[in-house]
Amino acid sequence: MNILIVYVHPSRKSYTFQVLERLKSVLAVEKWNVEISDLYASNFISDMTEEEYEREGFAKTQLPIPADVLKEQEKLEKADCVVFLYPVWWSDCPAKLKGWFDRVYSVGYAYGQNETSRKMKTLPLGLVICTAGHPNAFLNEIEIAQSMEKIMLEDRLGKRFENKEMLILGGTLELEKVMSEHFKLINQIPKKIKSQIYFQ
Repeated sequence: MNILIVYVHPSRKSYTFQVLERLKSVLAVEKWNVEISDLYASNFISDMTEEEYEREGFAKTQLPIPADVLKEQEKLEKADCVVFLYPVWWSDCPAKLKGWFDRVYSVGYAYGQNETSRKMKTLPLGLVICTAGHPNAFLNEIEIAQSMEKIMLEDRLGKRFENKEMLILGGTLELEKVMSEHFKLINQIPKKIKSQIYFQ
């Protein structure tokens, strides 16, 4: 089993980093291959260049794809499951992850395929895990949770993943009240992966 974690947070002092460490520990028990694409640590460039836009905006698939984008695409091609882990900032993922989708989901690969382009494989499972300050009940009440789920699961993951799920770890403004329950949910991730991939 090959797991790719696309991790997006600038600080090792964050709760999101604690979630990453717990996730790594529970996946290690399974002895699966785990690769982490840490977008801040690797200084992933989230802004599209003018040259990239020339390729994307006009579907010029014959133009080259930047090396850093190809590297991320190769990680996707090796993965059985992709976990996107990030904090909720202003009702969405950090800009660096949005830029990852802008650039890595290149034309001819993630969409707009033609006879000469390499099509992105359909991945068995995509898990979105995000930490949020407000409690889940409040995020549902004001329909931010539904908005985030629709954007991430239906658009960004879309038909590129056979199975997809979002786990919102809300209520972190009062962390001592929610951390134990959050970590129980993280502990169940390997079982979730097995059920979605092994038993289809």
